[in-house]
Amino acid sequence: MTKKVVIVGGGLGGLSTAMKLAGQGYNVNVLEKNERAGGKLNVRSGKGFTFDTGPSILTMPWVLEQLFQSVNRNVHDYMKIVRVEPQWRTFYKDGTTIDFIGDLPAMLEELKKVEPKDAEAFFTYMDYCNRMYELSTKSFYKQSLDGLSELRSLHTLKELMSMDPMKSMDHITKKHFKNEKIQQLFNFLIMYIGSSPYHAPAILSQLSYVQLGLGIYYVQGGMYNIAKGMLKALSELGVEIKTNAKVEQVLTEGTRATGVRLASGEVIAADIVVSNLEAIPTYNSILDEYGMSKKAAKDLEKYAPTVSGLVLLLGVDKEYKQLAHHNFFFSENPEREFHQIFNEGVPANDPTIYIGVSSKSDPSQAPAGKENLFILTHVPPLKTGETWATRKEEYRELVLTKLERMGVSLKSHIEFEYIFTPDDLRELYGANGGSIYGVVTDRKLNGGFKIPSRSKVVENLYFVGGSTHPGGGVPMVTLSGQLTADLVTEDHGHHQRSIG
Repeated sequence: MTKKVVIVGGGLGGLSTAMKLAGQGYNVNVLEKNERAGGKLNVRSGKGFTFDTGPSILTMPWVLEQLFQSVNRNVHDYMKIVRVEPQWRTFYKDGTTIDFIGDLPAMLEELKKVEPKDAEAFFTYMDYCNRMYELSTKSFYKQSLDGLSELRSLHTLKELMSMDPMKSMDHITKKHFKNEKIQQLFNFLIMYIGSSPYHAPAILSQLSYVQLGLGIYYVQGGMYNIAKGMLKALSELGVEIKTNAKVEQVLTEGTRATGVRLASGEVIAADIVVSNLEAIPTYNSILDEYGMSKKAAKDLEKYAPTVSGLVLLLGVDKEYKQLAHHNFFFSENPEREFHQIFNEGVPANDPTIYIGVSSKSDPSQAPAGKENLFILTHVPPLKTGETWATRKEEYRELVLTKLERMGVSLKSHIEFEYIFTPDDLRELYGANGGSIYGVVTDRKLNGGFKIPSRSKVVENLYFVGGSTHPGGGVPMVTLSGQLTADLVTEDHGHHQRSIG
């Protein structure tokens, strides 16, 4: 008999789980509380400007290729993926700029301009980062891991030791580079998963290889087209996606999940429930009345939320020639910036600011002669009872004033503006503390692991998305969907005819 799966939440994790399970013959329903599926990958527009409201950078496109292949489809028939060069442009307070370039000899020249000695170490460093990535393909990217014992079973002792488990990402950066600007440049790649280079394990140095070796991409017409492509494939596979369908309760009998109840009162029975709402909010909100959350919450304390963000979407009436598609305006003192955000839990008084201008690669995103600026500043996650309502104007001012000091004068050129605060991220997506990237990667706190995808408290309940293995960001969340689908298939031995 065909097993019925209900997926709570239509973020990229939920959609990719749905695709892979539908391809294996499961009967899949996706329930999304917002008006559009896609989760944090979403879209907003006004006055001729279009903005991606979430992820703006695509890495590791092989993850999308692999997902579509699993249902006998070619991702390139569903979306147009284009490479972005230069990958980033970075700005420092003293006027130095460094372009991140995927052509490695050209990247070497960029580093030589700043510090010739460090340029000599570049290829040794890249070789190390490549090795870390290759090690991850044996385990981290291959199956859903719930901790160290599973990781150990997939590697030899020699491989485990070569991951430098006692070192942080910052240790590795400083071992290869002596110039502080270059250290800051490579350390900041950790922003892809919203963690700190001083806390994250050395194996995450592979992000340099992921970026420079595999490339940075954009999806023509806006990143939301990733979600649109998945939705088109899901519709072909016969998956029902309900929007404006808020799940109020995961229903259980004993320790088994039996389905869900919607805010409308409708009950949907299921053999398997997959929650794309983060694990901690799932236990605290939609499973709470069964007293199961107490046991789960204790177990999950070590999985602290990643940073949240203040996002300004600005449509401006001019073009900024000095900006590339992706830009970072660095803080003067990165150690202090990370210390404030991660150790003190306060917004940095000199934050690194990201500006994405997708109209640089895609003129359809802004009127002629104008640009769409997506400005993101990382801030600590919300604590219980905390709100950004009283703080957002002041921090907006701090961000715009810093950009003005660094040569990007915006205030008198804004035609369209929309602000997202941590409160919005928590409210819209149920993110723990308004977290952008799920669970923080901290070698001391959680060994760098994420929340296991199999619930330890409720049978046949699974988790997917940024707080589960392998983590946050478009490729990781999409991969988490595929790996969680593999777990479901493994547990429920459901090998029906593949649908193609």
